[in-house]
Amino acid sequence: MNLGAFSVNLNVKDIHKSKEFYEKIGFQTLGGDISQNWLILKNDNHIIGLFQGMFEKNILTFNPGWNQNAENLESFTDVRDLQKELKEKGITLLTEADVTSEGPASLMIEDPDGNPILIDQHR
Repeated sequence: MNLGAFSVNLNVKDIHKSKEFYEKIGFQTLGGDISQNWLILKNDNHIIGLFQGMFEKNILTFNPGWNQNAENLESFTDVRDLQKELKEKGITLLTEADVTSEGPASLMIEDPDGNPILIDQHR
């Protein structure tokens, strides 16, 4: 099961302080909009998202269809196929992708310790 590009999305208290901190340890802005309280930062193949006031917990995120540079992959497993496989394996879904549509969609699951995992397909 290939889930796509991986990142950790952090619920931050002050996005400006967090941006400054992560830049000091080698991260650079890859995307986002700080005026909207979200940024995506990268250091080599490591990606973190900084989100202020958007969700309660830190979230592990996978993006089917993207590589670690947020570039489209030629071939990938669609989130709806991943959803079907997860269900077949007995994984409970917190949110589900619409199986009647194509293109962008997402689903959310939770690990045994309550950590949210978002599978978010942008294409």
